[in-house]
Amino acid sequence: MSAGRTARERVRAELIREITGIARRQLATEGAAGLSLRAVAREMGMVSSAIYRYFPSRDDLLTALIIDGYNAVGEAVERADAKARADAEAGDGAEAGDGGFAGRWLAVCRAVRGWALEHPHEYALLYGSPVPGYTAPDDTVPAAVRDTVVLARIIGEAHAAGALEPAGPCPPALAGDMARVRAAVSMDVPDEVVAPALTAWAGLYGTVSFELFGQFNNVIEERAAYFDHTMTLLGRLAGLKA
Repeated sequence: MSAGRTARERVRAELIREITGIARRQLATEGAAGLSLRAVAREMGMVSSAIYRYFPSRDDLLTALIIDGYNAVGEAVERADAKARADAEAGDGAEAGDGGFAGRWLAVCRAVRGWALEHPHEYALLYGSPVPGYTAPDDTVPAAVRDTVVLARIIGEAHAAGALEPAGPCPPALAGDMARVRAAVSMDVPDEVVAPALTAWAGLYGTVSFELFGQFNNVIEERAAYFDHTMTLLGRLAGLKA
């Protein structure tokens, strides 16, 4: 690769970072529906036509922001699980003895909440109301499931270690759905394990959304304590021994 091409690629990557950075600030002030390539170009001092070399449409920019957001959540979750797993392996107490699965689950949940509280507008783009006229393309999926793959790994390892207590049988009518979930996150466990794990995962994001979007206002004051308690209950639902 020539030095000139490398320099051009660095400049392009830097411009893309600047464009997406400005777009994230727009999310905070205008919301996803108000995202405008022309407004981004104005802030950068570019003519509108120039920005289309990097993002041909608003939807392309939205897709880039969505992929970046999912990857950021995924990275936060992966780091949290790696640390919790290392801590459990290094310990010599009960948590180390049972693989630390419940502790890893709680660490992952806290990572999701922490990222959401630090990046509320990006979280809203991912998990809030759909953007009118926009449909996320399939290339967002690998980033979108990074966090879920971590949960699948925790549950799968707990199941393999005999450290899981499933809630009960899964209705046969859900067999097709559970098969699709397994395929999406490479989860090699039976339906009665998949179903409660999926419920716990949905409960995690539901609890975070309630906090972030104001449903807990004037009701729940001890947010962190409530969150940890709820995640512990959801972990038990998924079969993780506290």
